[in-house]
Amino acid sequence: MSLPSDQTLIFAIFGVLFVLLVWGRIRYDLVAFGALILAAALGLVPKDDVFSGFGHSAVAIIALVLIVSRGLVGSGAIEKLATRLLDAERPLPLHIAVMAVVGGGISAIINNVAALALLMPLDIETAAKAKRAASRSLMPLSFATILGGMVTLIGTPPNIVIAEYRQDALGKSFEMFDFAPVGLAVAAAGILFVSLIGWRLLPDRQGAMSQKAEFAEGRYIAELRVGEAQSDEDRSLKALYPLADEHDVHILGLVRNGKRLPGFAARQSIRSGDFIVVEGEPKSIETFMGKTELDFAGSEKHADGVNAGGLTLVEAIVPESARIAGRTARGLQLLYRHSVTLLGVSRNGKRFRDRVRLLTIRPGDVLLLLGTPERTAEAAAWLGVLPLEGRETQVVQRSKAGLSIGIFLAAIGAAVLGWAPLSVSLAAAVIGLVGVGLVSGREVYESIEWKVIVLLASLIPLAEAFERTGGAELIASQLIVLTEGAPAWLALLLLMVVTMTLSDFLNNVATTLIAAPIGVGMATATGTNPDAWLMAVAVAASCAFLTPIGHKNNTLILGPGGYQFGDYWRIGLPLEAIVIAVGLPAILVFWPL
Repeated sequence: MSLPSDQTLIFAIFGVLFVLLVWGRIRYDLVAFGALILAAALGLVPKDDVFSGFGHSAVAIIALVLIVSRGLVGSGAIEKLATRLLDAERPLPLHIAVMAVVGGGISAIINNVAALALLMPLDIETAAKAKRAASRSLMPLSFATILGGMVTLIGTPPNIVIAEYRQDALGKSFEMFDFAPVGLAVAAAGILFVSLIGWRLLPDRQGAMSQKAEFAEGRYIAELRVGEAQSDEDRSLKALYPLADEHDVHILGLVRNGKRLPGFAARQSIRSGDFIVVEGEPKSIETFMGKTELDFAGSEKHADGVNAGGLTLVEAIVPESARIAGRTARGLQLLYRHSVTLLGVSRNGKRFRDRVRLLTIRPGDVLLLLGTPERTAEAAAWLGVLPLEGRETQVVQRSKAGLSIGIFLAAIGAAVLGWAPLSVSLAAAVIGLVGVGLVSGREVYESIEWKVIVLLASLIPLAEAFERTGGAELIASQLIVLTEGAPAWLALLLLMVVTMTLSDFLNNVATTLIAAPIGVGMATATGTNPDAWLMAVAVAASCAFLTPIGHKNNTLILGPGGYQFGDYWRIGLPLEAIVIAVGLPAILVFWPL
């Protein structure tokens, strides 16, 4: 009995890989890594190349883009743009159009997952103020960020992978804006559809956030400190009311020389050393604190106050057995011992007049702790309180927004002008962001989606083995046979449909690595321009709109939007048809066969 050929073995491995990825019960990075090790054991991947994917420039670029995105978001540069454009009074179609354009534009310059993560809370907040279901606007926003990512090389992982594959296969990578002509045409058509028609096809549903609003939207009493710069402006407490209303924060009073002034003290001029007592949700308090340039108690112990890198607000509930139950933060010397501030307390919606750090904490209270992630974790364990999962709010360094934009533009400019490879210029940007305190050493590693990195690094040697054993050439020849006698553009259309279908069920990086060599094989078989086929793969692999598992953005909105699996088809199917209807002619115009 003869042994199976290398080609048969690689097809078997990819077949099992496909089934396990669609099944989704095992983490996709472990599935890919296991497939890589199996291929190496069978001799399909040379032993010297098993871990070569981890040194591939595409892997480095994706990791660096995620870190740079973290720095831009942490500086408030993107938030500043987005919040200026939100208005709860705006009609829903116009709101969706504005959010879609903003989301698409932001996704072109930072990773599209980061863009959605930034804009989704703003969209949900606007929906709540407008008293409508967020399900109407969240999916259009998600799809718009996916579409916007196709415009530049760094906007979405498939573009990065395609550019690096072109470097390996053809000797030259795609440049930063080579994707723009086709990407802009597709994004414009898609955004127009979701803004005018798509949202009408969606149901009104309450999302998971709305269903658990009682607990998720806990309001805290907090104290914010007036520094020298704020008191120099000689303004009354009442002057802060409009900004407080804008961010859904209630100003409750003023503390001076350790004593709460009578009433709301609205007409009192604020002075250095005063504490402004406010009530609001953690993110609202953080935003109000940043916009008014207020500090917090003990800010001098956190390096540069709100400008210190890596500070987070953590919510934690107090059990009966907690060390802090029946005691005060000052009595426990929390700030002195752990450099962690008790910024606020939530007590079942009840207000209190005691100073936050002098308040006797009761079991059932929820504390708002501020400090670095390491210190807040240590302090929570020492206090005996239980941090609430997923309830952390990063403190934004809004004063460094201009600096972060300058660093980012310098990196992109260096890459576009050919002064340095994109990987090197992005690495320099990361060093710059770390140097100015916008990204901490811990956040460098936290920013990277390690599962995606392992997936990509594992699939690169597998894809090379797939191509080397003739697997890609075989599939390409079969697709050519199916369109025999027809014009080459019909084969290009078929490749787009197959790639888009795969991307709806597989990770888009995996789809790109499988489809790219097939596209080049079809170009060779038809004697046409390989760039057209690679661009078709990039567009199709990026557009996964039919399922919540096809793209991480689709997964992110599943709970908050209250969506069901079948809801994605409602606007996803016509949107994918539009992408092909617009994308194929655009490719033929800008990248002629």
